[in-house]
Amino acid sequence: MNAILKYMIALAGASFPASANADFIDTQWSVVGFTGEAWFIDAQDVIGQSQTFNRGFAEGVFYNCDYAGQSSTYTRYDNDEFFANPEFELFLPLHEEMTLSSDTLFVHRITCEGEGNPAQRRVMYPFVTNEARKSAWYLFEGGVFSLYKP
Repeated sequence: MNAILKYMIALAGASFPASANADFIDTQWSVVGFTGEAWFIDAQDVIGQSQTFNRGFAEGVFYNCDYAGQSSTYTRYDNDEFFANPEFELFLPLHEEMTLSSDTLFVHRITCEGEGNPAQRRVMYPFVTNEARKSAWYLFEGGVFSLYKP
């Protein structure tokens, strides 16, 4: 009887969608700005370009993976917890923009295995989204690129 009850609870929980689609990255993102210090990259050359994710495929200005073992995971942070983390210090100037319509931020790590070829392995981290699902931010060198989903 106990096993049946656990099964029914699990089934009921799985049938309700999550309130936030935290794992949402699959779309075409447009790079719209840069805040911080660019060390080697010319940020103006990147602004206006795009980054696309579509299941196991990615193509864009920051990261590419042509169905070569792409995976992703994320960590959920309350806004205050995110901005208190020293790892995310470079995001501080974007605090208002990132928290305007969201109480939670999602830090994604996206990897491409490269079909066994070490030269093709890639990691994109941290790629940050929020509950509003229209904006994203990517830490690169000494600053943060802002992306928008049109």
